[in-house]
This record gives sequence, C-alpha cells and structure tokens, in this order.
Amino acid sequence: MIILMIHLLGDSPDLDAQALQVVSAVHDHGSITAAAASLGYSQPAVSQQLKRLEQRLGLAVVERVGRGVRLTEAGLVLARHAVTVATALDAAQGEIAELKGLRAGLVRLAAFPSASATLVPSLLARMKQQHAQISITYLEAEPPEAVAAVRENRADLAITFSYPGDRVDPHRKSAQGLRVATLRRDEMMLVLPVGHPLAGATRNTVPAIAPPGAIARARDTGARDARGIDLGDLADENWVAGCPRCRGHLLELCDRRGFAPRIFYETDNVAAVFGLVEAGIGVALLPALAIDSVGARPGVVIRATTGRDHRTLHAVTAAGAERVPALAAALRALVAISSPGKTAGAAPLSGPTL
Repeated sequence: MIILMIHLLGDSPDLDAQALQVVSAVHDHGSITAAAASLGYSQPAVSQQLKRLEQRLGLAVVERVGRGVRLTEAGLVLARHAVTVATALDAAQGEIAELKGLRAGLVRLAAFPSASATLVPSLLARMKQQHAQISITYLEAEPPEAVAAVRENRADLAITFSYPGDRVDPHRKSAQGLRVATLRRDEMMLVLPVGHPLAGATRNTVPAIAPPGAIARARDTGARDARGIDLGDLADENWVAGCPRCRGHLLELCDRRGFAPRIFYETDNVAAVFGLVEAGIGVALLPALAIDSVGARPGVVIRATTGRDHRTLHAVTAAGAERVPALAAALRALVAISSPGKTAGAAPLSGPTL
C-alpha cells in the first residue's frame, strides 16, 4: 500500500491519505459507525483515527449533531481534497503496476439509463476484448448523481449529458474541480404515430421497423435536412414527456417557438413513450440515444427537427485521472465507441478541469 504524506507549510502537522479517507467517509455517510462500515474498519478504530488527527491538527474535525456527526470547517477542508489525493494514489499505484508489467485495475463507471443499453454495453465489450484483466463495476445514475459519485470518490468515470442553456446543468457548480470533456452531440428526435400529417416519408424518416443503425443514420441525415419538422407545427398536439430534465428541455424549446406544450402523460420509460405515441395518445421529443436504447417499432416514425435541437454527452473524471492506467484505457475506449459515425467532440483525455 502506498502511503501519501502531505507536509503543510510552517509548523502544521503531516496528514496521511488514510486520515483523509476516513474524514471523507464520515462526510459521505453522516456517522462514524456508517463510515467505519463503508471502509471495512471497526467503529472504535475510526474514532481513534479521528481523535489522533484532531490532536495533530489542533482543531476539531467532527462535531456531534443529534445522533450523528458532521464535519467542522476544518473537516470540510480535508474532505474537499480527499478525492484529489485518492486519485493521485491510484495514479501512483497504476504507474508502479505498469513498471512491474501488471495491467490489472478497477474502473467504477456511472452512466444515465439510456446509456445503459447503448454506450455501456459497447464500452464493456471493447474493454473485455482489449483489456480483459481490468474489472469494471457499473452504477446507473442520472447526471447530477453521477457527477456527485465522482466527486465523492464512489465512481471513477461518469458518462453524463447536458442541454444547451440548462439552468440546472450539473457540470457547472457541482463539477468544479473535476475534469469534464465532450464526447459528442446527441440529436433530439420527434416521435410521431404513423399516419400523422407530418410523418410523411422523406429522407429523414425512420421506417416503421428500423434495422440496426437506422435511427442514428436518420438523425445524422435529419440534422442536415431542411425538411425536418419545426416544433411550432406541433403546437396543437398532445405531448408525452420523458425524464424530468428531458421535460424541462422540451418546455424550453417550445417556449422559444412561442407555445406551451400540452403534456398529457409523463414517463421515464422510453418504451412506454413509444407505446403511447403508437396508440395515438400524443407525440414526443426524445434524444436519439434514448430511441436507440429501445429501437423503433411498428406504428412509430422518427423525425428530425429543423432547429438541430440536441444535447451533449460528456465524460466526467477527477482531475488527473488520466494518469491512472486502467482509467486511461477506459477513457480511450469510450472515445472510440462514441466517435465512429457520430458528431464527436474532444477526447476526454484533453477535457478541461472546471
């Protein structure tokens, strides 16, 4: 085990990475008992670790609140730096392993639901083929929770998305200090019932039963096709809305077109959205990746919009995470499976730290 000692200027004491890990666990779990369980230590051992740390610092790190504890200002400072230190340790361990010829490692991945059926299986398959000795665990989480998981050192890599002008974009304040890089655009597509007056056959229409890749090809073609559908032409329709952030984006887009959509049904289930549209209950606007996660079905037509409406896919890691060999391999694989035939952005390895 590599022990990282941080010597502060002046007469301040040394800090060790294990102490920072304990403080971070207390912050995340809200009690010494829960922190000990998460770290695999006994409760007395964690209490003693905190006591020794407070003695070295000359400051209180935790304070009791009801039946639990919370960090003091000094404790919060230490917790804020814990992820950076943990990443530095992982990088050092990874580089030592590289020197010894060891290629094993662990990557903790988090991603949103529609990526679970699209990007994630492709990433896992590529990693198994090229780096079978690297283990990957997976947590399904919406972007705000996935970004928090990276910040709290519960995930190493998060696949997230953002909408243009999103007021609650988790890649702003909550991602400060993390590395956020663009993977590619994900076009927004209209889902209409077959027989709808605007569902005529043009070159940006997906057939009723779409072969693999047809949705992506229609998306790329439709983004350039001046004959896409203007949302304003659907102002009098009933709408089926998707996930909460998708609903918020729909409301914003429609507001720009001068109308408020009549949202009759709301569901996070993409297959349910398709079923409702197919039954003639309403129309919908979904990201292409979400549509790809279930595929087209009889009775539904996928059309592009005239406004090139889209969201952006991101890779989020701790700053310096690309120095960890296993994580660097996962980032390269993610760029590779995101880019072919897509509107790709910059590779995560060169993304900015916010």
